[in-house]
Amino acid sequence: MIVGVGIDVVDVARFGAALQRTPRLGERLFTPAERVLPLNSRAARFAAKEALAKALGAPVGLHWHDAEVTRGPDRRPAFTLRGTVAAAVAELGITDIHVSLSHDAGIASAVVVAERQEGPR
Repeated sequence: MIVGVGIDVVDVARFGAALQRTPRLGERLFTPAERVLPLNSRAARFAAKEALAKALGAPVGLHWHDAEVTRGPDRRPAFTLRGTVAAAVAELGITDIHVSLSHDAGIASAVVVAERQEGPR
């Protein structure tokens, strides 16, 4: 059963300008592994974190570092969750999170679908 869906889009140039204006912003938003990625990839990961928050119902108190966008063994994007985000996911009974990232023509986007497997009836 789908628990939530989130989508977000980011203007890559505007996002890059914000990161340059506020150097500590990158540290607040991204884990060390995410910080070394190209701007397009960071923008898409920011969109993914925003989309995840929306899919979870935008609970207060989520920490940016508690949702890291990684690559699974199949190279598809996935989340590594911990702390505040892992707790929100557990509270909602979410068992699977699907994420899709894209960036083209100066825009980065992400879609997140959060699912809960239903038990036997």
